[in-house]
Amino acid sequence: MKIHDHLINSVAESLEHCFGEGYYADKVLERQFKQHKKWGARDRRFVAETFYDCVRNWRGLWYLLDAKKFENKDFDREDLVNLVLMYVWNKGVVSDLPKRLSHLNASELEKRKKHLQEERVLRESVTDWFDNYGYSQWRNDWDSLLSSLNHQAQIYLRTNELKISREELLKQLRKEGFEVEAVEEVPTGIKLLKRKNLFVSEAFKRGFFEVQDISSQKVSYLLNPQPGEKVVDACAGAGGKSLHLAALMQNKGKILSLDVHERKLEELKKRRKRAGVDILEIRPITSSKVIKRLKGQADRLLLDVPCSGSGVLRRNPDTKWKLNQEEVDRLIQLQSDILGDYSSMLKPGGEMVYATCSIFPSENSEQVKKFLESMSTFELIEEVFMDPRDSFDGFYGARMKKLT
Repeated sequence: MKIHDHLINSVAESLEHCFGEGYYADKVLERQFKQHKKWGARDRRFVAETFYDCVRNWRGLWYLLDAKKFENKDFDREDLVNLVLMYVWNKGVVSDLPKRLSHLNASELEKRKKHLQEERVLRESVTDWFDNYGYSQWRNDWDSLLSSLNHQAQIYLRTNELKISREELLKQLRKEGFEVEAVEEVPTGIKLLKRKNLFVSEAFKRGFFEVQDISSQKVSYLLNPQPGEKVVDACAGAGGKSLHLAALMQNKGKILSLDVHERKLEELKKRRKRAGVDILEIRPITSSKVIKRLKGQADRLLLDVPCSGSGVLRRNPDTKWKLNQEEVDRLIQLQSDILGDYSSMLKPGGEMVYATCSIFPSENSEQVKKFLESMSTFELIEEVFMDPRDSFDGFYGARMKKLT
């Protein structure tokens, strides 16, 4: 397969923005595509997949190329081009070692490839800190958990049952040329079997579906909202779960979508209109008064709290390189504060779900245990861990009831 230099350079440039300048991977790729609108589907796919795989395997690739460069972060654009070439060769996209890498000793390279497979931090391409922290949390399960997160994410859809049934949506998508199948774990789930741009489809424009992982969909089912209730989604972000909750409530009742980041809520306004949701009110959390004024008002409360994102590394592999102990400690404290403060919005007899997209017990079951020990007015009803080894994202959810 012939690899064009301009595509290799584009991937190298993207890596420079991500690792050299600290931009998030998805935003880097978004900018690349805006700058190269004439790229065809094949070129876009090559750049996207190569970029994400290089981010995902960053440490291992540097080890094959030049281990010292990774440790010192002492690299320039030429080094990054060589890194991308190392990737396409190691993946088998090209059969011969590219000429620019001809200075590498072949026997030494084979030794490194063998050693890479034997050492977990190189094979799964993570920092020593992340590996040590994960092992301390999971012990003998850590190898398989980490491995499950180190490959490309599958794309799943959620049927918007306010507008269409799953069977009708499957027919519509197949009619438009998409290869899809139902996912039986949830009534709304659909799996995209072959990658193709969903956002240009008529089905998407008409609000028939949202792109949403199965584990994320399960969180809304765990809360189990009923038509006519008042529901608060207190860390709504761009609102994927708010929209799902509205569908489960048959567009009857009220959902209040809150978030401290107003810019994220702006996206929800667009999605709300496309989805045909009428019961959703969007409100930024500008001060603690917003929470205090809602004391005792919610029948159900969703706390999908900020977390490490360790359960969605397949989608956001650059998270591996941004996380550290100080950040995780900060998030754990923030989660505890949100649980303690936001739970006041629940009515006596009401139910709430605490959720994360983390695989770490320190952010999940341990967090809930501490909350229940300090709040005798709450009891645990159900606790679920959505294991990334089952091919969906890693998620955690705990449903609790306020007794008085």
